[in-house]
Amino acid sequence: MSSKTGIPTSKIEAIEHYRSNDDFSDLEKVALEYAERITLTDQDVDDALFARLREHFSDEAIVELTARIAWENASSKFNRALRIESQGFYKP
Repeated sequence: MSSKTGIPTSKIEAIEHYRSNDDFSDLEKVALEYAERITLTDQDVDDALFARLREHFSDEAIVELTARIAWENASSKFNRALRIESQGFYKP
């Protein structure tokens, strides 16, 4: 994955700790937090997070980011329900 996207493997492996990792920019951190809040059913996107998103993204970009996150969530649920295994695109 990293060779195709330009993202170093070490950064992908550190994603779980993005909040405290200085390798992630403020833009990346807010996008990842947004993805978490959309994905996790016990969380919500509050006004403060949305305001932080708007510091980095236009309204159009927020819509695109939201659509991409929703698509990935739907794909994950679909694949899990049908027992579709990982295609192995990411191999550390």
